[in-house]
Amino acid sequence: MDAPRFRDPQARIEDLADEPILVVCPRCAGRASVTPGRLTCAGCALVRVPPVPDHRAWHRPVDPFFREPLWLRADCCGGHTLWAFHARHLDLIERFVVAKLRERGLGDRPGMTLVARLPAWMTAAKHRDEVLRTIAKLRATLS
Repeated sequence: MDAPRFRDPQARIEDLADEPILVVCPRCAGRASVTPGRLTCAGCALVRVPPVPDHRAWHRPVDPFFREPLWLRADCCGGHTLWAFHARHLDLIERFVVAKLRERGLGDRPGMTLVARLPAWMTAAKHRDEVLRTIAKLRATLS
C-alpha cells in the first residue's frame, strides 16, 4: 500500500476567511461564527460589526477580525496550541500531518503557504499521534 501523499494546495491562511471562522461567543461561550463583515451567535443572537482587521492576528489562535478565541483550539505537544479556523482548515492540517510524503508547491511564493508555515512541533513525526488525537478531539466539538 502506498504511503499517504500530500500536495500543497498553495493556500494561504488569509484564503481561509472565505468561509465563517468558528469562535467562542464573547457573550454565551457557545460556538459563534465570524465573517469579514460580522460576528454572529445562533445560541444567544449576538451580532457585532467588526473593527478594522488586525493583520497580525492571522497566525494566532484568535480570529483576525474581532480577536475572539477560536472554537477549534486545544493544548497539544507540551504547551503548544493546535488551532484551526474551521473544519476545512482542520482537514488541511490533518492531511498534512498524516502524510508520509509531503510535496511542497512551486508557486510564486512557496514558503508563504499555510502548510509551509506550520510550526515544526506540529509537523514532527514524533508528535504525529498526539497531533492527530488532538485534531480528533477538536473535530468532535463540531457535531
